[in-house]
Amino acid sequence: MQWSNGRTWKILGLAGFAGVAATGVVVVRAERRRRAYTPDEIRARLHERLAAADDGADPADPADPRDTADAGDAAAQDRAV
Repeated sequence: MQWSNGRTWKILGLAGFAGVAATGVVVVRAERRRRAYTPDEIRARLHERLAAADDGADPADPADPRDTADAGDAAAQDRAV
């Protein structure tokens, strides 16, 4: 089967377009995930990372503040300090 030169470029162009669209979807999904945190959750997470760094623990693996029972109380305690 012989492909004409124009058809080859058309297929390559469509594949490139699909790749750009897929990359856009990944970027938007990551941005939504990042914006899902409230400012208090971000503050609590940063305080946890600082405490882990001071203790010599691995700061690259902080606990997710959304996994705690009441993240609002942790944020209030951080402001009181």
